[in-house]
Amino acid sequence: MSDQDPPWMRGLHADTGYLLYRLGLRSGRLFNATLEESGLRLRHYALLRFLAAEDGALQRELSERLGYDPSAIVSLVDDLERLGLAVRTASPTDRRSRIVALTDKGRDTLRDTDKGSHRVTDELLAPLHPDERATLQALLLRIAEPGQD
Repeated sequence: MSDQDPPWMRGLHADTGYLLYRLGLRSGRLFNATLEESGLRLRHYALLRFLAAEDGALQRELSERLGYDPSAIVSLVDDLERLGLAVRTASPTDRRSRIVALTDKGRDTLRDTDKGSHRVTDELLAPLHPDERATLQALLLRIAEPGQD
């Protein structure tokens, strides 16, 4: 932001919520561009990351845990299954429930997409000193996940 920006732009740049929104848009564009090479989008990556951390999960729990609409989860899992990255199996305790788990190919793909994630993060945070990056991470976590600090 500079003094030469029009007043309406200076007003927007003084609004933290707007800046977070703009950063989210830019981050999403960069991240999705990186993931396109694998035929994935950011929501697929989030699901892969969650499944890797949980070593599988009930499909009905995924929408609640990730904050996605249940119909979106069905579509995302369908996509991952079609790509051979995840598999649904019957729950041993409830025949109506399905457990979603990563395949070996899914784990390999996640490792590859993690590399892209780090490149995007490095690009976005290039203007910041490493200490500032750590502070930003801690602050964003406090905002995004209250009670997790």
